[in-house]
Amino acid sequence: MTGQSAPPRPRRAASPPQRKRRGRTLREQEARAGLLLISPTLIITLVVVVLPLMWAIMLAFQSVRLINIRRSGVFGNYTLENFTYVISEPGFWTSLANTLVYTVAGTGLSIVLGLVAALALRQRFAGRTLIRASILIPYVAPVVAVTFLWETMLNPQYGLVNTWLSEPIAFLTQAQGDFLGFKIPVALLTVILFEAWRYFPFAFLFILARLQAMPADLEEAAVVDGAAPTQLFRHVILPQLWSVIALLAVLRFVFTFTKFDDVYLLTGGGAGTEVVSVRVYNFLTSRDDIGAAAAQAIVLAVFLVVFLIIYLRFFSGGEREQR
Repeated sequence: MTGQSAPPRPRRAASPPQRKRRGRTLREQEARAGLLLISPTLIITLVVVVLPLMWAIMLAFQSVRLINIRRSGVFGNYTLENFTYVISEPGFWTSLANTLVYTVAGTGLSIVLGLVAALALRQRFAGRTLIRASILIPYVAPVVAVTFLWETMLNPQYGLVNTWLSEPIAFLTQAQGDFLGFKIPVALLTVILFEAWRYFPFAFLFILARLQAMPADLEEAAVVDGAAPTQLFRHVILPQLWSVIALLAVLRFVFTFTKFDDVYLLTGGGAGTEVVSVRVYNFLTSRDDIGAAAAQAIVLAVFLVVFLIIYLRFFSGGEREQR
């Protein structure tokens, strides 16, 4: 019929492919926004961590000294001579053994002291807050100040510690000493004790925080059942602390394995206390051999990664068995 308009067609709903494309676009926008938010951290990590690490690896495979470092580049002459020289150099395996002993003993002793301090200062008593705060002094004090304090106290001529002994002992300059008929590394043991004293507050904070978060019902039930203090610690408290102790062991192992300033300020790496980090410093400053120093640092990093992989696999396996 003429003059009569056709009825309006109903609007068709958006097809599923269009809705899917809109959903993808929204996810892409969220991904771009997240990348934009984390880009400052990525840039800082790239500039501060990744690029220096790549440069150190590049230098480790080149014959680079202080006088020719400007001529080194990405397309230099790469060789393995630095690694063979570093490993075959006298004192390498001794410094590696010193590093392992220093790391394992310092880490274990600092965790044990932190555990004892946390258990001792767990309950309420007068002056607890002041004592807790004073325990943190070794950890927060400048390392130069505390090493100077130890050097003064352990001085064989006018040190406070030697005034209590019948014969003075050169704690920081004597490599070997006699104790009950046994030869002991005096300077290395002194450095280990300093490491434990300086960093046990770090373990103290972690363990105390876990103790404060433990439910009191478990201990109360064990006491009601007649558990002795040793049984209470072994069967109730210690299982609750294993995860924190494992975390502390990993962190302190990494920090101590690469530690430089404590050992160098106390002994300068002498008297049988040369660790690998001090050896890297000596290659860099005394010999001006940048390539050998970089190779020594890479070897140190490789040993650290290997030990961490072994430790983490062992711990995760034990954790799965407990589950």
